[in-house]
Amino acid sequence: MKILIMGGTVFLGRHLVEAARQRGHEVTLFNRGRSNPDLFPDLERLKGDRVRDLDALRGRQWDAVIDPSGYTPATVREPLQAMSGGIGHYTYISSVSAYATADGTVDEDAALNTLSAEEVAEGEAVARGEGGDVGRGVPSGALSYGSLYGGLKALSEQVAEEALPGRVLTVRPGLIVGPHDYSDRFTYWVRRVARGGEVLAPGRPTRTIRVIDVRDLAEWILRQIEAGATGVYNATGPPPGSTMGEVLERCQQVAASDARFTWLDDAFLIEQEVGAWLELPLWLPEDSSRFFEIGNDKAIDAGLTFRPLATTIADTLAWDQRQSKEPSWETGLAPEREAKLLRLFRERSL
Repeated sequence: MKILIMGGTVFLGRHLVEAARQRGHEVTLFNRGRSNPDLFPDLERLKGDRVRDLDALRGRQWDAVIDPSGYTPATVREPLQAMSGGIGHYTYISSVSAYATADGTVDEDAALNTLSAEEVAEGEAVARGEGGDVGRGVPSGALSYGSLYGGLKALSEQVAEEALPGRVLTVRPGLIVGPHDYSDRFTYWVRRVARGGEVLAPGRPTRTIRVIDVRDLAEWILRQIEAGATGVYNATGPPPGSTMGEVLERCQQVAASDARFTWLDDAFLIEQEVGAWLELPLWLPEDSSRFFEIGNDKAIDAGLTFRPLATTIADTLAWDQRQSKEPSWETGLAPEREAKLLRLFRERSL
Protein backbone atom coordinates (compact mmCIF):
# COMPACT_ATOMS: atom_id res chain seq x y z
CA MET A 1 0.00 0.00 0.00
CA LYS A 2 0.97 3.62 -0.54
CA ILE A 3 0.67 5.27 2.87
CA LEU A 4 1.00 8.93 3.80
CA ILE A 5 1.83 9.66 7.44
CA MET A 6 1.25 13.17 8.73
CA GLY A 7 4.31 14.00 10.81
CA GLY A 8 6.02 10.65 11.16
CA THR A 9 9.18 11.58 13.05
CA VAL A 10 8.01 11.92 16.67
CA PHE A 11 7.00 9.07 19.01
CA LEU A 12 3.85 7.36 17.69
CA GLY A 13 4.45 8.77 14.22
CA ARG A 14 7.94 7.31 13.93
CA HIS A 15 6.74 3.93 15.22
CA LEU A 16 3.94 3.96 12.65
CA VAL A 17 6.55 4.57 9.97
CA GLU A 18 8.68 1.70 11.24
CA ALA A 19 5.69 -0.66 11.45
CA ALA A 20 4.56 0.26 7.94
CA ARG A 21 8.02 -0.27 6.48
CA GLN A 22 8.41 -3.62 8.23
CA ARG A 23 5.16 -4.70 6.62
CA GLY A 24 6.37 -3.74 3.16
CA HIS A 25 4.37 -0.58 2.54
CA GLU A 26 5.51 2.46 0.55
CA VAL A 27 5.61 5.37 3.00
CA THR A 28 5.57 9.12 2.39
CA LEU A 29 5.91 11.70 5.16
CA PHE A 30 4.35 15.16 5.32
CA ASN A 31 5.79 17.52 7.92
CA ARG A 32 7.62 20.80 8.47
CA GLY A 33 11.04 19.20 8.67
CA ARG A 34 11.69 20.50 12.20
CA SER A 35 11.54 17.41 14.41
CA ASN A 36 14.23 14.78 13.78
CA PRO A 37 14.80 16.03 10.21
CA ASP A 38 17.47 13.40 9.52
CA LEU A 39 15.21 10.48 10.40
CA PHE A 40 14.19 8.13 7.55
CA PRO A 41 16.37 9.77 4.87
CA ASP A 42 15.37 7.18 2.27
CA LEU A 43 11.66 7.99 2.42
CA GLU A 44 9.80 10.51 0.29
CA ARG A 45 9.27 13.61 2.39
CA LEU A 46 6.78 16.30 1.51
CA LYS A 47 7.52 19.55 3.29
CA GLY A 48 4.71 21.78 4.41
CA ASP A 49 2.58 23.03 7.27
CA ARG A 50 -0.88 21.67 7.91
CA VAL A 51 -2.22 25.13 8.74
CA ARG A 52 -0.26 27.25 6.26
CA ASP A 53 1.30 25.33 3.38
CA LEU A 54 -0.47 22.29 1.95
CA ASP A 55 0.57 22.57 -1.69
CA ALA A 56 2.70 19.41 -1.55
CA LEU A 57 -0.42 17.33 -0.86
CA ARG A 58 -2.51 18.57 -3.75
CA GLY A 59 -3.05 16.21 -6.65
CA ARG A 60 -1.48 13.20 -4.87
CA GLN A 61 -3.16 9.88 -4.14
CA TRP A 62 -2.62 7.41 -1.32
CA ASP A 63 -4.25 4.14 -0.39
CA ALA A 64 -4.17 5.20 3.23
CA VAL A 65 -3.41 8.31 5.28
CA ILE A 66 -2.54 8.16 8.98
CA ASP A 67 -2.86 11.32 11.04
CA PRO A 68 -1.38 11.10 14.56
CA SER A 69 -0.85 14.85 14.90
CA GLY A 70 -4.10 16.66 14.10
CA TYR A 71 -5.25 18.48 17.22
CA THR A 72 -8.00 20.86 16.06
CA PRO A 73 -10.86 20.67 13.55
CA ALA A 74 -9.12 23.04 11.10
CA THR A 75 -5.81 21.17 11.24
CA VAL A 76 -7.70 18.03 10.22
CA ARG A 77 -10.14 19.61 7.77
CA GLU A 78 -7.65 21.63 5.74
CA PRO A 79 -5.28 18.75 4.84
CA LEU A 80 -8.29 16.59 3.93
CA GLN A 81 -9.58 19.31 1.65
CA ALA A 82 -6.14 19.69 0.08
CA MET A 83 -5.97 15.97 -0.67
CA SER A 84 -9.56 16.02 -1.91
CA GLY A 85 -10.34 12.68 -3.60
CA GLY A 86 -6.84 11.29 -3.20
CA ILE A 87 -7.46 9.21 -0.05
CA GLY A 88 -8.66 5.64 0.06
CA HIS A 89 -8.66 5.13 3.85
CA TYR A 90 -8.01 7.58 6.67
CA THR A 91 -6.88 6.85 10.24
CA TYR A 92 -7.27 9.57 12.83
CA ILE A 93 -5.48 9.20 16.15
CA SER A 94 -7.76 10.75 18.73
CA SER A 95 -7.69 10.18 22.51
CA VAL A 96 -9.82 8.80 25.32
CA SER A 97 -9.76 12.43 26.49
CA ALA A 98 -12.44 12.97 23.83
CA TYR A 99 -15.00 11.46 26.21
CA ALA A 100 -17.17 13.76 28.28
CA THR A 101 -16.46 11.61 31.31
CA ALA A 102 -13.75 9.10 32.20
CA ASP A 103 -15.62 7.15 34.86
CA GLY A 104 -14.25 3.75 33.90
CA THR A 105 -17.48 2.51 32.32
CA VAL A 106 -17.40 4.36 29.00
CA ASP A 107 -17.31 2.52 25.70
CA GLU A 108 -16.93 3.79 22.15
CA ASP A 109 -20.55 5.02 22.07
CA ALA A 110 -20.25 7.22 25.17
CA ALA A 111 -20.87 10.96 25.02
CA LEU A 112 -18.00 13.14 23.86
CA ASN A 113 -16.65 16.45 25.07
CA THR A 114 -18.19 19.60 23.65
CA LEU A 115 -16.79 23.12 23.33
CA SER A 116 -18.24 26.55 22.78
CA ALA A 117 -17.51 28.43 19.57
CA GLU A 118 -15.21 30.70 21.57
CA GLU A 119 -13.26 27.73 22.94
CA VAL A 120 -12.86 26.24 19.48
CA ALA A 121 -11.59 29.59 18.20
CA GLU A 122 -9.09 29.69 21.06
CA GLY A 123 -7.81 26.22 20.20
CA GLU A 124 -7.51 27.06 16.52
CA ALA A 125 -5.56 30.22 17.38
CA VAL A 126 -3.09 28.11 19.35
CA ALA A 127 -2.71 25.74 16.41
CA ARG A 128 -1.87 28.70 14.19
CA GLY A 129 0.84 29.74 16.65
CA GLU A 130 -1.02 32.71 18.07
CA GLY A 131 -0.26 31.96 21.71
CA GLY A 132 -1.11 29.54 24.49
CA ASP A 133 -1.03 25.77 24.50
CA VAL A 134 -3.98 23.43 24.22
CA GLY A 135 -2.08 20.83 26.20
CA ARG A 136 0.02 17.70 25.71
CA GLY A 137 -2.43 14.86 26.08
CA VAL A 138 -3.86 15.98 29.42
CA PRO A 139 -6.91 13.90 30.39
CA SER A 140 -10.09 15.95 30.18
CA GLY A 141 -11.22 17.41 33.47
CA ALA A 142 -7.91 16.69 35.17
CA LEU A 143 -6.35 20.12 35.01
CA SER A 144 -7.11 23.59 33.74
CA TYR A 145 -3.99 23.20 31.59
CA GLY A 146 -5.03 21.49 28.39
CA SER A 147 -8.75 21.77 29.14
CA LEU A 148 -9.58 22.19 25.45
CA TYR A 149 -7.69 19.10 24.33
CA GLY A 150 -10.45 16.50 24.63
CA GLY A 151 -13.11 18.66 23.03
CA LEU A 152 -10.87 19.56 20.12
CA LYS A 153 -10.08 15.90 19.54
CA ALA A 154 -13.79 15.01 19.57
CA LEU A 155 -14.60 17.72 17.03
CA SER A 156 -11.67 16.66 14.86
CA GLU A 157 -13.08 13.13 14.75
CA GLN A 158 -16.35 14.53 13.44
CA VAL A 159 -14.55 16.56 10.78
CA ALA A 160 -12.77 13.46 9.49
CA GLU A 161 -15.94 11.39 9.30
CA GLU A 162 -17.82 14.19 7.55
CA ALA A 163 -15.06 14.50 4.95
CA LEU A 164 -14.70 10.75 4.33
CA PRO A 165 -17.90 9.04 5.49
CA GLY A 166 -17.43 5.32 6.01
CA ARG A 167 -13.68 5.45 5.31
CA VAL A 168 -12.33 6.58 8.70
CA LEU A 169 -10.67 4.52 11.42
CA THR A 170 -10.73 6.53 14.65
CA VAL A 171 -8.39 5.31 17.38
CA ARG A 172 -8.74 6.65 20.92
CA PRO A 173 -5.60 5.67 22.84
CA GLY A 174 -5.06 6.04 26.53
CA LEU A 175 -1.56 6.75 27.82
CA ILE A 176 0.98 5.69 25.18
CA VAL A 177 4.44 4.78 26.50
CA GLY A 178 7.73 3.37 25.33
CA PRO A 179 10.94 4.35 23.54
CA HIS A 180 11.12 7.84 22.00
CA ASP A 181 8.37 9.25 24.23
CA TYR A 182 9.15 12.97 24.18
CA SER A 183 6.63 13.72 26.93
CA ASP A 184 8.62 11.99 29.72
CA ARG A 185 5.38 10.98 31.43
CA PHE A 186 6.34 7.31 31.72
CA THR A 187 10.06 7.71 31.13
CA TYR A 188 10.25 9.88 34.25
CA TRP A 189 9.42 6.88 36.44
CA VAL A 190 11.72 4.49 34.59
CA ARG A 191 14.59 6.97 34.92
CA ARG A 192 13.80 8.00 38.48
CA VAL A 193 13.54 4.47 39.85
CA ALA A 194 16.74 3.48 38.06
CA ARG A 195 18.53 6.35 39.85
CA GLY A 196 17.59 4.73 43.15
CA GLY A 197 17.30 6.09 46.66
CA GLU A 198 14.08 7.28 48.26
CA VAL A 199 11.42 7.79 45.58
CA LEU A 200 8.28 9.87 46.06
CA ALA A 201 5.39 7.63 44.97
CA PRO A 202 1.97 9.25 44.50
CA GLY A 203 -1.42 8.21 45.81
CA ARG A 204 -2.36 4.65 46.70
CA PRO A 205 -0.02 1.87 45.54
CA THR A 206 -3.09 -0.20 44.58
CA ARG A 207 -4.69 2.31 42.21
CA THR A 208 -5.05 1.14 38.61
CA ILE A 209 -2.65 2.19 35.85
CA ARG A 210 -3.20 1.19 32.22
CA VAL A 211 -0.59 2.06 29.61
CA ILE A 212 -0.09 0.85 26.06
CA ASP A 213 3.29 0.30 24.45
CA VAL A 214 3.62 2.54 21.40
CA ARG A 215 4.88 -0.38 19.31
CA ASP A 216 1.84 -2.53 20.12
CA LEU A 217 -0.41 0.37 19.16
CA ALA A 218 1.42 1.13 15.90
CA GLU A 219 1.50 -2.49 14.77
CA TRP A 220 -2.20 -2.97 15.53
CA ILE A 221 -3.12 0.21 13.65
CA LEU A 222 -1.27 -1.06 10.57
CA ARG A 223 -3.08 -4.40 10.76
CA GLN A 224 -6.40 -2.57 11.01
CA ILE A 225 -5.59 -0.42 7.99
CA GLU A 226 -4.61 -3.49 5.95
CA ALA A 227 -7.97 -5.04 6.88
CA GLY A 228 -9.82 -1.87 5.83
CA ALA A 229 -11.28 -1.43 9.31
CA THR A 230 -13.35 1.65 10.06
CA GLY A 231 -15.22 2.97 13.08
CA VAL A 232 -14.07 3.92 16.57
CA TYR A 233 -11.81 1.92 18.88
CA ASN A 234 -10.47 2.61 22.35
CA ALA A 235 -6.82 1.57 22.54
CA THR A 236 -5.84 1.47 26.20
CA GLY A 237 -3.50 -0.89 28.02
CA PRO A 238 -4.14 -4.56 28.75
CA PRO A 239 -6.94 -5.42 31.17
CA PRO A 240 -7.27 -5.27 34.09
CA GLY A 241 -4.23 -3.01 34.15
CA SER A 242 -1.43 -2.86 36.68
CA THR A 243 -1.29 -1.06 39.99
CA MET A 244 0.98 1.92 40.46
CA GLY A 245 2.87 -0.15 43.02
CA GLU A 246 3.41 -2.92 40.48
CA VAL A 247 4.62 -0.44 37.85
CA LEU A 248 7.22 1.02 40.21
CA GLU A 249 8.30 -2.38 41.51
CA ARG A 250 8.74 -3.63 37.97
CA CYS A 251 10.84 -0.55 37.17
CA GLN A 252 12.98 -1.38 40.20
CA GLN A 253 13.41 -5.00 39.14
CA VAL A 254 14.30 -4.14 35.55
CA ALA A 255 16.87 -1.52 36.60
CA ALA A 256 18.14 -3.61 39.55
CA SER A 257 18.15 -0.38 41.57
CA ASP A 258 18.09 0.23 45.31
CA ALA A 259 14.99 2.46 45.04
CA ARG A 260 12.64 2.50 48.01
CA PHE A 261 9.19 4.04 47.75
CA THR A 262 7.52 6.51 50.10
CA TRP A 263 3.83 6.83 49.26
CA LEU A 264 2.35 10.32 49.62
CA ASP A 265 -1.44 10.48 49.71
CA ASP A 266 -3.61 12.59 47.41
CA ALA A 267 -4.59 15.01 50.16
CA PHE A 268 -0.97 15.88 50.95
CA LEU A 269 -0.03 16.29 47.28
CA ILE A 270 -3.03 18.54 46.64
CA GLU A 271 -2.25 20.61 49.75
CA GLN A 272 1.31 21.10 48.49
CA GLU A 273 -0.03 22.15 45.09
CA VAL A 274 1.76 19.39 43.24
CA GLY A 275 0.77 19.47 39.59
CA ALA A 276 -1.03 16.30 38.55
CA TRP A 277 0.00 14.52 35.36
CA LEU A 278 2.79 16.85 34.25
CA GLU A 279 4.72 17.70 37.40
CA LEU A 280 3.96 14.26 38.83
CA PRO A 281 3.37 11.92 35.88
CA LEU A 282 0.77 9.13 36.07
CA TRP A 283 -0.82 10.77 39.11
CA LEU A 284 -4.40 12.05 38.99
CA PRO A 285 -6.38 12.65 42.18
CA GLU A 286 -8.74 9.71 42.42
CA ASP A 287 -11.79 11.86 43.08
CA SER A 288 -11.29 13.73 39.79
CA SER A 289 -10.74 11.00 37.21
CA ARG A 290 -10.83 7.29 36.44
CA PHE A 291 -8.92 7.88 33.23
CA PHE A 292 -6.85 4.73 33.58
CA GLU A 293 -9.88 2.46 33.88
CA ILE A 294 -11.30 2.97 30.38
CA GLY A 295 -11.44 -0.40 28.67
CA ASN A 296 -10.70 -1.64 25.15
CA ASP A 297 -12.66 -4.86 24.63
CA LYS A 298 -13.55 -3.90 21.05
CA ALA A 299 -9.90 -3.39 20.07
CA ILE A 300 -8.85 -6.65 21.74
CA ASP A 301 -11.56 -8.47 19.79
CA ALA A 302 -10.04 -6.85 16.69
CA GLY A 303 -6.59 -8.28 17.45
CA LEU A 304 -4.90 -5.74 19.74
CA THR A 305 -2.13 -7.53 21.66
CA PHE A 306 0.31 -6.44 24.35
CA ARG A 307 3.93 -7.15 25.16
CA PRO A 308 4.93 -7.58 28.83
CA LEU A 309 5.24 -4.41 30.92
CA ALA A 310 8.79 -5.41 31.87
CA THR A 311 9.76 -5.38 28.18
CA THR A 312 8.37 -1.88 27.75
CA ILE A 313 10.24 -0.68 30.83
CA ALA A 314 13.51 -2.31 29.79
CA ASP A 315 13.35 -0.89 26.27
CA THR A 316 12.39 2.56 27.53
CA LEU A 317 15.27 2.54 30.01
CA ALA A 318 17.73 1.43 27.34
CA TRP A 319 16.56 4.17 24.97
CA ASP A 320 16.68 6.81 27.72
CA GLN A 321 20.22 5.84 28.69
CA ARG A 322 21.35 6.16 25.07
CA GLN A 323 20.24 9.78 24.87
CA SER A 324 23.12 12.22 24.73
CA LYS A 325 21.46 15.04 26.64
CA GLU A 326 20.67 15.21 30.33
CA PRO A 327 16.94 15.17 31.19
CA SER A 328 15.42 18.63 31.38
CA TRP A 329 12.86 17.64 34.05
CA GLU A 330 10.23 19.69 32.22
CA THR A 331 7.88 16.82 33.01
CA GLY A 332 8.22 15.20 36.41
CA LEU A 333 9.45 16.35 39.78
CA ALA A 334 12.79 18.12 39.88
CA PRO A 335 15.09 16.41 42.40
CA GLU A 336 15.02 19.42 44.74
CA ARG A 337 11.21 19.53 44.68
CA GLU A 338 10.96 15.80 45.35
CA ALA A 339 13.37 16.01 48.31
CA LYS A 340 11.45 18.94 49.81
CA LEU A 341 8.11 17.16 49.54
CA LEU A 342 9.50 14.02 51.16
CA ARG A 343 10.95 16.09 53.99
CA LEU A 344 7.66 17.90 54.58
CA PHE A 345 5.76 14.63 54.55
CA ARG A 346 8.07 13.10 57.16
CA GLU A 347 7.73 16.17 59.34
CA ARG A 348 3.94 16.00 59.04
CA SER A 349 3.99 12.37 60.08
CA LEU A 350 6.00 12.95 63.28
